[in-house]
Amino acid sequence: MLIRYKKGEDGSNIPVAHVYTAQEHPIKGTSIDKDALAVVKKLQEAGAEAYIVGGAVRDLLLNHIPKDFDIATSATPRQIQKLFWNARIIGKRFRLVHLIFRDKVFEVSTFRSGDEESIYGTVEQDAKRRDFSLNSLYYNPVTGDLLDFNRAMDDIKKGRIRSVIPLTTSFIDDPVRMVRAVKYSVFTGFYLERDIKRSIRKNRYELTKVSNSRVTEEVFKVLYSGEAAPIMRQLNKHQLLVYLLPCIAVSANLEEIFNQLESLDEKVKKLIELNRNTRLDSLRGEMLLHLVRPIILPIKQDEEVSVSELFKATYAQIKRLINPITPPNYDVEQATLLLLKGEGVNVPPTCLRTKPPLQQYGQLRAAQSRGRRRPKRI
Repeated sequence: MLIRYKKGEDGSNIPVAHVYTAQEHPIKGTSIDKDALAVVKKLQEAGAEAYIVGGAVRDLLLNHIPKDFDIATSATPRQIQKLFWNARIIGKRFRLVHLIFRDKVFEVSTFRSGDEESIYGTVEQDAKRRDFSLNSLYYNPVTGDLLDFNRAMDDIKKGRIRSVIPLTTSFIDDPVRMVRAVKYSVFTGFYLERDIKRSIRKNRYELTKVSNSRVTEEVFKVLYSGEAAPIMRQLNKHQLLVYLLPCIAVSANLEEIFNQLESLDEKVKKLIELNRNTRLDSLRGEMLLHLVRPIILPIKQDEEVSVSELFKATYAQIKRLINPITPPNYDVEQATLLLLKGEGVNVPPTCLRTKPPLQQYGQLRAAQSRGRRRPKRI
């Protein structure tokens, strides 16, 4: 194992990270997505630092197949955009770059300092602002080196989830981190440190301050994970579920909902096994149905109630049950359609009023004027 140093103000060498060489950790270069590797190489050839970071490194160390490959670099968003024709800059204050390929999207972020006045920083500063230690490793797929600024490898060996950011502020600054802590514990089988559990109990009410759109995003991440049932059980155990899906959490049929989610997990895992890059967006309506089927009021149709009225009433009931999450109306309509069809109701197309939401990224055309250019030095 090597040590990475930085120069102190007095000129002395200060150790900042452990560096594990390719022979000292289990990650193999062949397990890295070839396009992600090409992106890192191109950034490095242009003179920037670049690493695979976050969940991908964690998953590879635990012998799991990563769902995404995120990249962190010293290059700024504009510099990245000049290197890649398929780059799209997103965000306002802190801007990210999405590199869009045919069947995947890589998120490329510039090192952040954590300083309000100076947004961009060094790789060391970036590592210190990560939420949990197991997500703070930096892997260089070109050299095989693994950089550990927060003694994350020790935590992984001990099987524990530890916060990098002080817990006096972490869950207040971003309450969603409490949900992530529970998710990571389920994904990895690691235990939550006692201080994290105590901080969750103290700060769980902070989730009421999170926007509905952010809560929606987190709930669907859980539903997409293939581990929705155990994650929801643990969120309920830590009294977080009531802030995400209150009608679900207080239901007398909660155990039946967990059973429904187990069947959803089986389906998601099978789809991912068939194709790692499969899109699960088409299942969003079905996912919502698994959440509400055990608690929705009995569906009744008689001569006095038209199918259209029944559809509207069921749709409104689903919207109330999943509050505060706000998925597209199309997803709720699909859940309504599946529910009524399951009850033998023939729903005419005229009941469906919304079109499928556009995919986040359509087909992008390479700018012909750019062509293949030699990478610029950064």
